[in-house]
Order: sequence, then C-alpha cells, then structure tokens
Amino acid sequence: MRFLNACSQIETTTSGPRRVQDRTTENRAPHPLDAPFHNEADTDWSLPHNVRWIRDKVDTLRRGEVSFVPLQIGGETLAGNSEASASDPSRPGHVAYRHALAGPEQVERALQVAVAARDGWKATGFEGRAAILAKAAATLAASRGDAIAAMVLDAGKSVIEADTELSEAVDFADYYARSFLREGTFDGVTCEPLGTVLITPPWNFPHAIPCGGILAALAAGNTVILKPAPETVLTAWVMVNSLWEAGVPHELLQFLPCPDNEIGRSLVTDPRIGAVVLTGAYETARLFLSWKPELRLYAETSGKNALVITAAADPDLAVKDLVKSAFGHSGQKCSAASLAIVEAEVYDDPGFRRRLRDAAASLKTGPSWEYDSIVTPVIREPGEALHRALTTLDPGEEWLLEPRMIDGNPCLWSPGIKLGVAPESWFCRTECFGPVLGLVRANDLDHAIRIQNDSDCGLTGGIHSLDPAEIDAWRERVEVGNAYINRPITGAIVQRQPFGGWKRSCFGPGAKAGGPNYAAQFATWQNDGLPRLQAPPSPGVASLLESFAAILSPAETEDLRAAAGSDAWWMAREFGIGHDPSALACESNLFRYRPVGRCLIRAGEALSEAEIARIVIAARAAGSDFELSLPPGREFAVPGIAVWHERVENLVRRLPDGGYGLLRAPFPGPEITSAAIGAGIRLVTHSPVFSGKIELPAHFREQAVAETLHRHGSVLPRPQELR
Repeated sequence: MRFLNACSQIETTTSGPRRVQDRTTENRAPHPLDAPFHNEADTDWSLPHNVRWIRDKVDTLRRGEVSFVPLQIGGETLAGNSEASASDPSRPGHVAYRHALAGPEQVERALQVAVAARDGWKATGFEGRAAILAKAAATLAASRGDAIAAMVLDAGKSVIEADTELSEAVDFADYYARSFLREGTFDGVTCEPLGTVLITPPWNFPHAIPCGGILAALAAGNTVILKPAPETVLTAWVMVNSLWEAGVPHELLQFLPCPDNEIGRSLVTDPRIGAVVLTGAYETARLFLSWKPELRLYAETSGKNALVITAAADPDLAVKDLVKSAFGHSGQKCSAASLAIVEAEVYDDPGFRRRLRDAAASLKTGPSWEYDSIVTPVIREPGEALHRALTTLDPGEEWLLEPRMIDGNPCLWSPGIKLGVAPESWFCRTECFGPVLGLVRANDLDHAIRIQNDSDCGLTGGIHSLDPAEIDAWRERVEVGNAYINRPITGAIVQRQPFGGWKRSCFGPGAKAGGPNYAAQFATWQNDGLPRLQAPPSPGVASLLESFAAILSPAETEDLRAAAGSDAWWMAREFGIGHDPSALACESNLFRYRPVGRCLIRAGEALSEAEIARIVIAARAAGSDFELSLPPGREFAVPGIAVWHERVENLVRRLPDGGYGLLRAPFPGPEITSAAIGAGIRLVTHSPVFSGKIELPAHFREQAVAETLHRHGSVLPRPQELR
C-alpha cells in the first residue's frame, strides 16, 4: 500500500529544492484571524540570494550619510527642543545619526493628543483592532531588511541576531491580534482600557520588545507613547513606521525620545499615563516606583542566569549550548548564561575545560558590520560592573579564557571564562551584561540546584543531563520563569516559550510576554452578568460556600456560586494543567502555572462582605495558603484560616518578614503599596470579579519549560512510553 501511495504522487511531487524562501521577492499577506497562530520563519541564510539581499541593505546603511530621526506627535514630525547624537558601537567616535529630544512642551502635547484619541480607538472594537495588528505583522515582515540594518548600526547586533528579533516582532503582532478572541475571554466580564500606556524599552532588543508592548497595549484599546532607548532610536523609528504603515493611527502611537532627566520623569509620573512598560534593570524599576509608588508598572528586569551541567550530560552538547547562551550578542541578553554550575566530576575534567575554552575562543569577535562576527561590540564602553568582570579576578578565581579588548575599540571584547567562582562571590551576585562567564563547582545535582535558586533573580535557567530522574528533579525545583532542558537558555519564541521571570526579575502581575495572559493586563475588568462557563467546585470551595451563605444575601450567594463554578472551569482548563500549544515532536514546550506562595488578603473598610468572600473563594480554588488581614473591629470569619486584626502601620511593619508571595489588597493605600514594593511581594489591587480567568492568575507564577526531545535529530521515546 505504501508503494502504491508513493506511485500515486509521482505527478504532483516536486523534484526541485524545498528551500525556496526568497527575501527579495516575497510579499507576505496578513494571516486570517480565524487561522491558528504559527511562528514566523527566520531567514534561510543558506540561500545565496538571501545573503546578497541583506548585504545590500546593511552596506547601503553603513555607507549612507548621517540621518536625522524626528519626534512624531499627533501626526506631525518635529525637531524637538534639542537633539542628540547616536553612536555606532562598531566604529568608536563615528556618529551613526542624530535624533530629536522632546522638551516639556512636546511631552505635554503628546499627552493631550493621546488622551483625545482614546475614545475613537476604543470604539474600533477588538476585532477591528485585531485586523490592524494582523496587517502590522505583514508590514513588519516587509521591513525586515531595513530593521536588520538599523540594529546592526545602533545596537551593534549581528545580522543573524537581528533577523531572529524581527521574526519575534512579527510573531507578537499575530499573537496579540488573537488575544481577545479566545474562548471565555468575556465570559461574565467586560473591560476598559487603561488609557495611555508608556513604553520604555531596552537597547538590547530595541525592535521586538517595544513592538510587543505597543501591540499588546493597542490590542486592549489603549493609546501608546513610545520613549525609545536613547542608544537605539533609529531601530525604534523603523519599527513604528511599519506600524503606522499598517494603519495604526499616528495619534494612537506617538514617538517621543526625551532626556533621562526631569523631563523623562515627568512623563513616567504623569497621572494621564495608565501604565508603564519597562524592560531594564531592577534598580530602574525601583527608581520609577520611588517616584510614584502607585504607578502601574509592568517590568521585566534583571537576570543572573545559570546553566547546570551534571555528570550525566552530553559534554559536547553542553559546551555548545553554554557557549551560545553565554556569548550570543556578547552576553547582552537578559536571558544570557552568566554562570555555569558544573558538577564536580565534569568541572574537574581537563577535557571538558579544554573543549569549553576552545569553543569560546573560536568565536569570531569583530564589528557587527563583518558578517562572520559572532561576538559583536557591547553597546558602550564597559561600566564599573562589566569592567571589573572583564579585568579582575577575586580570590580563588582564575582565567580559563582571559578576555581582551580588540582593535583598540573599548566596546569590543573577546569572550572571557572564569574558573573558581564561589557561590557567595561578587560575580555570582552581580548582573554584568557582557561576554564573561563564571564556572561554579557543585558537589552534586542537589547542591547545584540550591546554588541556582539562591539568587535574588529568577529569569532563565537550564540543565544539561541525559538522566530522566535528574531532569524531573530539576524541573520540579528550579525557581525561574523560563526553564530550559538540554538546549540553550536564550532565544525564547512567542507562544512556545512565553518570556518573563520570577523574584526580582519581574514587577507587576507577572504575565509573560508572548503568552496567553499578557494583553489582558492592559485593561481593567468588571463584572458583566454571571459567568456561564461552569464546573463543579472542589469540596474545599463547596464547604466555604456553605459557610458564606449564612452571612450573605441569597442574591450574593448565587453570585458567589457562579464565581466558584467559573473558578473550577478555569482551573480545569487553564490554571490547573500544563499546555503545549505548539506541539512539536522534537521539543516539548510546557507552559504551566506554579503557586506564588503564601497569600495575605487585606480587606479594608471599602470592601463589602460579598467581595471579601469572592477573593477568599478564588484563593481556595487556586490552592493558595492564605491568611486574612482586617482593620480592628471588623469581623469576617473564615473556617480554618488565620485572621489578623491590625492597623495599617502594624501590617506595614510585619510585611517584610511575613513570608508572603502575594498581597491581594483592593484599594491598598500608599503605605501598604510602598511596603509591598519594598518587601518584593506581588501586589494585586483590582476589584474582585466573578470570572475565574481574571481572578485566579494572581495566585500563580507562570513558567515555561522547554526540553529538547531528540538526540542528533532522532526523536527519543519518553520514559512513560518505555514502561
């Protein structure tokens, strides 16, 4: 039968090459919104015409004259109050271009325009906005060559790194276009946009990261102001032009480079800004919140990421993936491997050290304009932390591979690898953001996991091991937002590995970029009838419902039963199970929800008894270990739950040492807000709603676990398949 089937396809089977991608002629159309999401393909560099295409784009920009990038406010391009010069990290002293800087008058005008445009964009509706985002995916794809060239110029990126970033931006457009069209999104709820969202992106991913924030905010009905990173204004300009070309009105998306001084601060803290999206250092997020503690801040912040290598690893594969993770984009990825925690048997092996040193030393270090460069310049001359990491050894450390400045360019450094890095050392605790890797010796896997988890940050992490028991133990215990097994720990892809961290690597609700809950956080949600998607509540929830029926009215009790049914439905279909929507045969990409830790519910005087009961029911449905904090004199008994009667000042005093992961506190006030920020506790303040989709996420940390399932191209059977 197989022979006959093969013969029947003779006339329709092509005999030519399968690799037919052609960037010079392609015309990508918007994908239908009723079609499933799929990821955009990176450029196939094995095809000579694609190589010629990008070389023409990059060389043209390199030889071009110095250009000027303006502001864009309300559809007008303006010169601003002043201007600044941008540098090319590959060519010290060379002015890459000049760009405008907004003054107070332009900031005020942009805010007025953004506020005035809100109602019209909201009226466009979710489907209308989704159609524009789908078109944006096509215009972003069409700008690939220009965007890559811009990133080579001002971000110092290699062509290959810039190409994958452009694909990510396209994916964000297609993915967020579908965010509000999924089943159950509006079951018993409606939403209002936050108003105007300010995007303050980083320079290391200057295209995809701001693009993702912009598109998610737009999908939810907000207007947007982009304050691009000062190092990469041109790249951001290329990106926003693609969005305007797709039909995003200029009034809805404004381009506002401005100084990082009191002008920038006034923009961040203005009451007309509904939310700020930040990707940057932990210290920057704390600075923003010190200016305005009640600021709605969604921030992906610092990482000090480690790859564990056990004695059961394939050492050659581990070396390959470690080098890629540590030195891609010169280590300037928040997800980069700054540490390798190596089991003693491997750490002490001279052969492993030799292979690691040779692999890193073989990487071509050079300007981003040279197409074979792998380690390209850092964005600026190393600051204090990176300079110390590149030039100084602490007691007990030695160089396996000593970094060198190349060609007199203070931004261009070859890879460095340190041996003997102690778990408590300065390097092990400091984010350096450059091409330097530290090796830590671990006694065994348990010791390695404890070292990896003993970090203030929790962004990415990985393990290399071929032992299923070791993998299972690590997967269960690792405290990072993005976990990787037998593969590099960088290169997260939209939907496959939604990106975002734990601990000090995250501020705000914690929804991952490129994941199912990200766009929803750019709106406030209110009840709109009762949820219709229902499942039977757990016995623990059912018992609480019976207790609350004695203190609530019949109508309130029915509302609470509907809310409990919604919780049960969403736990069964979303929050209580793992998901792998990409369903690749060669790689598992598990998206799952992990408990956030102990929860404290603060019920102030403004909350009704029905609202307190709703929050308690959600906490029980999520499986949270929770306590209740009430003002003195207020009573609300929850069977089996500790209740604190305390003034605000007493609560504030005990929060830092309370061991809480979540503070669920509608209307918290400035004292409680500041205390939660200082203690590093997730603070969730929205009014309770009946929908489990909206109420339950507060109790979970999202985690993406990617695992390679093949060896040298052959897919391996899973352990359960061998039983």
